[in-house]
Amino acid sequence: MSLSSARRAWVRFWMRKASLSRTGRLATRLACWAATGHYYDRLRLSNLAPFGYVSPSAIVNHRNVRLGRYIYLDDRVLLYGDNSEGMIELGEKVHLHRDSILQTGVGGVIRIGARTSIQPRNQLSAYCGVIEIGSDVQIAPACAFYPYNHQIAPGRPIREQELVSKGGIVIEDDVWLGYGVIVLDGVRIGRGAVVGAGSVVTKDVPAGAIAVGSPARVVRMRE
Repeated sequence: MSLSSARRAWVRFWMRKASLSRTGRLATRLACWAATGHYYDRLRLSNLAPFGYVSPSAIVNHRNVRLGRYIYLDDRVLLYGDNSEGMIELGEKVHLHRDSILQTGVGGVIRIGARTSIQPRNQLSAYCGVIEIGSDVQIAPACAFYPYNHQIAPGRPIREQELVSKGGIVIEDDVWLGYGVIVLDGVRIGRGAVVGAGSVVTKDVPAGAIAVGSPARVVRMRE
């Protein structure tokens, strides 16, 4: 971080006081005041204290959130509990980049393993099921995860239809999802798999497979 020694001391002092409380959020603002600059400067703030870094513009509106050590929540990240339902659990050194939304409702849980990086504008909506993402997973921008669906019976508006689910979403360790991937209910993506940009995953992807398309299909194995 290209800061003077006085500024570095200021930043470290306030980052050690950071938390989700009102005074903790103020401490983060004071640290950011001295660390403004390159994007990676703020990313490095997450390593200065066990609480990590939660951007002053990030919103945590959830009663049941468990944050691992040294996490990074970027600008305008939203953690939201619909009707105070569900749970969000982030492992150590999870990075959630700007404008990503994690929300839970009835029957919904989101768990993300250590060192997983979720790039900007991702949408994780856990209703009726669990979204479980392993460790060391790389998720490109604009991906979406939905472990539920709307019923489409005739004679009723779609907005009044009940939610249904084939099961939760499980993404095992060391997976890479390309830009704009959509993962639907009841899907498991195996360890070390790669899913190409723009794919819609409706069925399981085996460990070590490379899958592309809508619906996604396996084109070859990494081995």
